[in-house]
Amino acid sequence: MKTSSSSEGLNKTCLALVADETAAVHSQLWGDECNAFKPGDIISLSNGIFSYNRNSLLLRAGKRGKIEKVGEFMIAFVETPNMSEIRWVPDPNNSKK
Repeated sequence: MKTSSSSEGLNKTCLALVADETAAVHSQLWGDECNAFKPGDIISLSNGIFSYNRNSLLLRAGKRGKIEKVGEFMIAFVETPNMSEIRWVPDPNNSKK
């Protein structure tokens, strides 16, 4: 997990690159989550959601999700393909996709 952070008003946010053996994606962390994890942490996310930020795919816990540290540096992962760097466009045959 790699992180970068920014403050917007009173809500601190940060982006982390999270990955497994198949792909990577940017994950948005909020408030205390930004300080709860460090690079190399293995995390588990349940009930997470994907959203778009400036046409980039973004993974986050959301209101119902739960994110927790479950280990350190002991899992195979890749940094490419980074699903957040792919420019996603609507399906021309189905406006809901």
